[in-house]
Amino acid sequence: MKTNIILMGPPGAGKGTQAKLIIAAYKLPHISTGDMFREAMKNETPLGLKAKSYIDQGHLVPDDVTIGIVEERLNQDDCKGGFLLDGFPRTIPQAEALDKMMEKMHRSIDLVIDVETPKEELIRRISGRRVCKACGAPYHVDTMKPKVDGVCDICGGELIQRKDDNVSALTTRLEHYEHETKPLLDYYANKGNLVTVDGSKEKDDLFLDVSSLIRGE
Repeated sequence: MKTNIILMGPPGAGKGTQAKLIIAAYKLPHISTGDMFREAMKNETPLGLKAKSYIDQGHLVPDDVTIGIVEERLNQDDCKGGFLLDGFPRTIPQAEALDKMMEKMHRSIDLVIDVETPKEELIRRISGRRVCKACGAPYHVDTMKPKVDGVCDICGGELIQRKDDNVSALTTRLEHYEHETKPLLDYYANKGNLVTVDGSKEKDDLFLDVSSLIRGE
């Protein structure tokens, strides 16, 4: 079984959904820079405030900040049996830094899964996202509608669109992905551990493909 895994793909490709399915099925810790940044922003830590200034404009958080957070996390005890990296690395320098981390730990990346999804579908998915301002529950205007428009089913809180989920910020994020992150596909293809899956599939069908890769079938 593949245990040290990277999940890649552009914003809106369905990485978050697949990550939840993977960690539930294979009991791997989910290392998501997005979750770590959101927690830091919520708590208004110095790192969180710094990250927020970039994320709100649709820009990537600088490498030095991101690399430090990830290395600290991968050295925790729950990662000794494997991990799922989601949202890192995003650039070649980050990938090279990750390789150095792995060398120090006498480990290696077993599998890189690229969730490939058409741009039109990405825009539809992300621009339709809504989140409860109070409890953080996720919704979507097309695929996960609340019972009452604009109101959270769980706590009755107001549903809002995150600043980085609008079309303008999304376009900026996709441009960053094309220019900075996509070269990683060549980087990992050359290492022989990259596999591409079809992100336009329904989540359960996609997970069957992902599971086969993790089990090495």
